[in-house]
Amino acid sequence: MSTDWLSEQEARAWRGFRRMNTLMPPRIERDLQLDAGLSDADYEVLSNLSEQGDHRYRLKDLSARLLWSRSRLSHHLTRMEARDLVRRVDYEHDARGAVVVLTDDGLAAIRSAAPGHVLSVRRHFIDLLSAEELAMLGEIADRVVARLEADM
Repeated sequence: MSTDWLSEQEARAWRGFRRMNTLMPPRIERDLQLDAGLSDADYEVLSNLSEQGDHRYRLKDLSARLLWSRSRLSHHLTRMEARDLVRRVDYEHDARGAVVVLTDDGLAAIRSAAPGHVLSVRRHFIDLLSAEELAMLGEIADRVVARLEADM
């Protein structure tokens, strides 16, 4: 079997993507921690809950959404519950299931953190790109995500 090696242009794009993916998330997470006292994982949980109309998510569905094991999510939720950001309640339709609920403190935390988080995302990413580049990146991301999700 012969290998279809990356061209110079392809290798540059791939290496650049990998390097960007290495450098950017820690910078944005550092800003989030300094500005709001939240980890990236905290923000992911809180933002997903806040985007639900009733601020609730079934534990198994949130786990699938975040691509986290249920064990990882459960351990993280325990830490967030200790800070009164979320609480777990029994799922009314299945005694074996649980629902994660955003608390008033959790809602206040995400509302407080979001403006600074957006500023960080803008500073480290959005404002570096033109409108055309952002549109193209959106199309690229949609295509790649669709392929990856189809393979799950």
